[in-house]
Amino acid sequence: MREMQLDSFDLAILAALQRDGALTNAALAELVNLSPSQCSRRRMALEQAGVIEGYTARLSAARLGYGLRAIIRVNLSGHGQGREDDFARFVAAQPQIRAAFSVSGDADYVLDVRARDLEAFADFVHRHLLPHPQVAQVRSEIVLKTLKDERGPGPL
Repeated sequence: MREMQLDSFDLAILAALQRDGALTNAALAELVNLSPSQCSRRRMALEQAGVIEGYTARLSAARLGYGLRAIIRVNLSGHGQGREDDFARFVAAQPQIRAAFSVSGDADYVLDVRARDLEAFADFVHRHLLPHPQVAQVRSEIVLKTLKDERGPGPL
């Protein structure tokens, strides 16, 4: 897919929406110095081009009772399309896994996992992750403090 050419207004719209995705077109237009109709057309074009993938609410995992966050590095027992597809389906079906990445380096995958507490995390690892037939090795780190947790491509 071809990269969309963005001008300074598009970048300003994207930066504002990254800070607050619930902005109305009128409020957004005021922030980026465009008319509401121009801003609406640009926003729609960014959505249709797939630059804006959607809008979500950022929820507090801790306030919802998910006080433990862990990063898990997983090595598979073997490689091949069937094995990796099987593991991908497993990952997609696990609500505790909030993000998953195929990576270079000493692990095949890195998982971002949320759990209510250490007991729930241990249950997930021992009853679901380790018994999976494609999993050869699991190394996990408990997140002690989050220093930065930004979403999106970076500064615009």
